[in-house]
Amino acid sequence: MSIDIILYAVLALVAGIGIDRFLLRRLFKSQEVMAKNKAKQFLKDAEAQAEILKKDRLLEAKEKFLQLKAEHEKEISQKNQVAAQRDNSLKQKEQSLNQKIENVNRKDQELEAVKQNLNKQLDIVETKKKEVEELKNEHVTQLEKVAGLTAAEAKDQLVEQLKEEAKSQAMASIKDVIEDAKLTATKEAKKIVVQTIQRTATEAAIENTVSIFNIESDEIKGRIIGREGRNIRALEAATGVEIIVDDTPEAIILSCFDPVRREIARLSLHRLVTDGRIHPARIEEVVSKTKKQLEDEIVEIGERTVIDLGIHGLHPELIRMVGRMRYRSSYGQNLLQHSREVANLCATMAAELGLNVKLAKRAGLLHDIGKVPEDNPEIPHALLGMQLAEKFKEHPDVCNAIGAHHDEVEMTSIISPIIQVCDAISGARPGARREVVESYIKRLHDLENLALSYPGVEKTFAIQAGRELRVVVDCDKISDQQAETLAFDLSTRIQTEMTYPGQIKVTVIRESRSVAYAK
Repeated sequence: MSIDIILYAVLALVAGIGIDRFLLRRLFKSQEVMAKNKAKQFLKDAEAQAEILKKDRLLEAKEKFLQLKAEHEKEISQKNQVAAQRDNSLKQKEQSLNQKIENVNRKDQELEAVKQNLNKQLDIVETKKKEVEELKNEHVTQLEKVAGLTAAEAKDQLVEQLKEEAKSQAMASIKDVIEDAKLTATKEAKKIVVQTIQRTATEAAIENTVSIFNIESDEIKGRIIGREGRNIRALEAATGVEIIVDDTPEAIILSCFDPVRREIARLSLHRLVTDGRIHPARIEEVVSKTKKQLEDEIVEIGERTVIDLGIHGLHPELIRMVGRMRYRSSYGQNLLQHSREVANLCATMAAELGLNVKLAKRAGLLHDIGKVPEDNPEIPHALLGMQLAEKFKEHPDVCNAIGAHHDEVEMTSIISPIIQVCDAISGARPGARREVVESYIKRLHDLENLALSYPGVEKTFAIQAGRELRVVVDCDKISDQQAETLAFDLSTRIQTEMTYPGQIKVTVIRESRSVAYAK
């Protein structure tokens, strides 16, 4: 009926027909009742649904609680098991410790017993020791009475005797070692040295420094001196050489410490005398041209030398110094010829020994480079040469070989002793050098006086141009073993205290003669 009323009202509104107010009120009232009923029904349904949800949540909470409870009980059970295991382990360890403590206590008791036993034995030993000491003192006293010496004196005599025996045995051992070395090392060393010398071709004649200028006639001396000596003064000022014009026929002496200046003066004099025009202006011009020409010639000589030897990468200043060696001599031996000879010897010996041939040849050429600098500082030429080589970035082995070839510095390279040996070979060969008579005689006297400084030496003779020293000793004062010791000591002192070419052989002669006459 309510639906009909609603439809009727709708149609009436559509048709524009008026509706009775009573009908409208009834209509709205019925709708309100229906809405209240629906609301009540909705509340009931909601309460029922809420009750169902509540029961579900309670069930879920109970299940979760039961699950957590079970897990907690399980975890507690596991922890209890672990704690029980730990308790069992601790109990076992405690039992083991107790057992060990008992063992330690038992061992302490045993050690205490052993200690007491040892103390007893030590007491016995101490007693025995005192008895032995008393017996020893009695025996020493009896021996001192019998021998007439105290224990200290007898000990000193024994020590001296042992020293003498040890010294004799040491000298015998040294002699055996030296002989063994001579049989092995000396043989091989001689073989290498001989092969090296045989494979090197050198000049037998030495080249002396020119210091005398020869002229055709003594009339030229006056022209060289000039009016009131102006020409010779100009020449000396331009060259730095002292020119000595004396009564020597057809000769003028040139005196100067620098060989290059002396060569410049000689060449300048030769040009002036050949040209015939000798006056101060001409002298200065000729000397200037000669200096330039000689400098170019020095560089050319250095370059030709390094090319001939096959040495590459040498600093230009070192090349110039190599060229200056041409005008420098040592004991009459031309320095450039000596350096070339040493370079070839070093290359040959390095090849025989399987070493670096190029480095050895380079060090051999430069080993005396310290003799030719223009400033001439007051240090040994070996050290100066090493400094120059280091300055111009030469190889460290080359620098050490230059500085050590006269033992000024310690040898750190295997090339260094080769340079020293080849330098000695080149300087000590026959005809290589000449020695001033005064220094030669002084060296012989020093050799003989060195040997005479030893007690028991009667006579000394330096023979074979100072290459052998013979020493005659008193047979009553020096024994055979002492003679061997004397020869060894003399050779060591000569090697360390004297400077000499080659080597010196020391021979000690000890003999006894018995002479009787039958009448």
